[in-house]
Amino acid sequence: MPSDSAGMKTRQRRESRKDQRFLASILFVMTLLSGFSMVALHAQQGARGEGAVPAGPVKRRPDGKPDISGYYNSPNAGGAAFNVEPGPAAVGQPATQGAITDPPDKLIPYTAAAKAKREELVAHHLYDDPEAHCLPSGIPRQTYAPFGWQILQPDGYVVMIYEAFHAYRILPLDGRPHLPANVRLWEGDGRAHWDGDTLVIDTTNQTGKQWFDMAGNFSTPTLHVVEKFTPIDSNTLNWEATMDDPAIYTRPWTISARITKNNTPNYQILEFACHEGEQDLIHYTQEEGNPTGGKAKKK
Repeated sequence: MPSDSAGMKTRQRRESRKDQRFLASILFVMTLLSGFSMVALHAQQGARGEGAVPAGPVKRRPDGKPDISGYYNSPNAGGAAFNVEPGPAAVGQPATQGAITDPPDKLIPYTAAAKAKREELVAHHLYDDPEAHCLPSGIPRQTYAPFGWQILQPDGYVVMIYEAFHAYRILPLDGRPHLPANVRLWEGDGRAHWDGDTLVIDTTNQTGKQWFDMAGNFSTPTLHVVEKFTPIDSNTLNWEATMDDPAIYTRPWTISARITKNNTPNYQILEFACHEGEQDLIHYTQEEGNPTGGKAKKK
């Protein structure tokens, strides 16, 4: 009997240590990603106040299409970087209003199986968020990822360059078809066209590894995203993105936000010191905050 009791206590201690390690990993992921998002939020607030230029009418290119080129602040979008759905404050996260405008309940219309997977990700796999490992955010998340971005309009294309994760999108306007289905890209295969004054971007061919936020809202390789960028004035874009994927959704759903231009004099997109495949979440030593010591040992 004493040996059974000792064995039970040993198992309990192991389970306790396992729970502590899991909690520590969650806290670290939340802290890392929250840091990105909060820094971006402060930066965008400062950019709006400094060097502000009064809004005028929508500018036009020689072909008559809107000129939307310039630098932009990443939108807060109701806290979408943390959770595209409304949610309470949690460890490392503020409460969110959510960015979903359809359906009316502001919740992603998951199938029952997909909702169960999302709950499993939240409970046990927050560490797997690709942004935690410096991988590209994918579409639509790249639009509200931390830090600002730039739109260029060379003839025949729209180009979007993001500070976060060194990401970029080259979007042809010539009506060419999408790439073959077996070609998968982190930012997807985008095809753009103008519908009046609205830039419409149709994106397919994503990897299915991207998440929409830090709350476990995941995607699959069959995700189809249609974005609409509509200029309101010379400083403001109305943006919406509609997601469709019968593999995990019962119906399409839409998020939206207002995107403001960054007119700060001499503003530049900076080098983003976060490299694809980053493993610091498990490499941190005890002195750096990892209670298990990580794989690296402090010398």
